[in-house]
Amino acid sequence: MRHDQIYMDYNATQPVKPAVRDAMIEILAAPTNASSIHRLGQRARGHVEHARADVAALIGAKPAEILFTSGATEANATVLRGTGLDRVLVSAIEHPSIRNAADNPLVVPVNRDGVIDLAALDRMLAEIGEPALVSLMLANNETGVIQPVAEAAAIAHAHRGLLHSDAPQAVGRIPVDVRALNVDLLTLSAHKMGGPQGAGALYVRDGLTLSPLLKGGGQEMRRRAGTENVAAIAGFGVAARLAAEDPGFGARMAELRDRMEARLVAIAPDIAVHGGNVARLGNTSCFGAPGLLAETALIALDLAGIAVSSGSACSSGAVELSPVLLAMGVPETAAREEIRVSLGWMTGQADIDHLVESWATIWSKARR
Repeated sequence: MRHDQIYMDYNATQPVKPAVRDAMIEILAAPTNASSIHRLGQRARGHVEHARADVAALIGAKPAEILFTSGATEANATVLRGTGLDRVLVSAIEHPSIRNAADNPLVVPVNRDGVIDLAALDRMLAEIGEPALVSLMLANNETGVIQPVAEAAAIAHAHRGLLHSDAPQAVGRIPVDVRALNVDLLTLSAHKMGGPQGAGALYVRDGLTLSPLLKGGGQEMRRRAGTENVAAIAGFGVAARLAAEDPGFGARMAELRDRMEARLVAIAPDIAVHGGNVARLGNTSCFGAPGLLAETALIALDLAGIAVSSGSACSSGAVELSPVLLAMGVPETAAREEIRVSLGWMTGQADIDHLVESWATIWSKARR
């Protein structure tokens, strides 16, 4: 990343934190097969188990309930294939790794604020009449809107089903406790919290049987075959520990985000902040101004040295209409104007100032 480039796309990925990088480099200096019985192998095993404990502590789980994967997508695929339940319900705003990977899922609608319709969920489960898997993200990657996961879990359990939450955007940004949420399964991702790409985890509630997606060796307590990526897993553990040591992160980001949005609204009163009426992640702002296409804004901001995005970063790399906004009832015209600004651990007030000033110039030119 160039020093003159202001990065505001943390919901796509975060820059690796220095302590994470340093820990990984040190580990990569030696052989790291955690299945080997010699001293080097046991040292690698120690790195994996320390990371497992740190990740578990971050979400209030037991270490034995943490299954390491190659990322959130693999964790989600493991859930969708491994519960043994034939019927799957997903919210209309789920990430593509859920929405496009589930086999013929029933889609639960959301309201205009992007919050799942719990009454519809209850009704749909009652109509199915058999145990089902419900997958509901904890916080949306585009709008930052926080979902009522604990309430959805209670409904799913009342119908003898399971509740999975895809939570990479939430963990490390808001307090997450799997016991309080009463979830059966929960997905995490290292690179969403300043860890490395290529490392994810799945919380599997103690006592729940989950068939492995990858079969072969006996790694991860026979729940996921394949040699563990020790350095990446260790980096994940460091990132989890750093997140646990910074409980005020979300509030700091919300203060920056709210000041930014207030200034943008002052410049363009017609601006729409999607999900702005309900609880959101403090670091996320999804907005659009009438007449300013997202593609135009993204290119102009990039030329101004600011990296932001539109919609999810997990599609083709092109600017496409957001299924999330369409599910919220946002008209196509307005959906084409949406950009997402997501803040993170390197963001400061000077970055916000530059974004607002640059956006104001772009908006002024668009109006002319």
